[in-house]
Amino acid sequence: MKRIAILLTIASAMAVGLQAQTTEDSVKAAVNRLFEGMKNADTALLRSAFADSAILQTIAHDKAGHFYIRNEKLSEFAAFVSKQQKGNADERIEFGTIRIDGPLASVWTPYKFYYKGQLNHCGVNSFQLVRLNGEWKIQYLIDTRRKVNCEQ
Repeated sequence: MKRIAILLTIASAMAVGLQAQTTEDSVKAAVNRLFEGMKNADTALLRSAFADSAILQTIAHDKAGHFYIRNEKLSEFAAFVSKQQKGNADERIEFGTIRIDGPLASVWTPYKFYYKGQLNHCGVNSFQLVRLNGEWKIQYLIDTRRKVNCEQ
């Protein structure tokens, strides 16, 4: 009887671990869909990664070095991607921290952006995703961009 209880406990723990991994993988897949759409100049795929009310922002700086937040509409971003040749806009990410609580996920991804095969800039993306109708969607994306210290 004791062995059965131990086996059930182990099986339950494994099932929870597998579920967490599956959830994390599905969050990663939603983020990867964005970058696959960019690289392939596929605006339908790109748009499918986002919630209808998504917010896109960049932390930019002016010539004096003062930081400000620049807002971008999803439609403007998609228009940029639609004008690219396949492979021109290639953002390569690494998954950092991923946190999930029910229908909310937070993802941190350092990246390097290559334009027409040349390193253009680098930085970090911070994503907030929500699970809507059983599918992860990007609700909020803010990033940093710099042209120095990209080879670290």
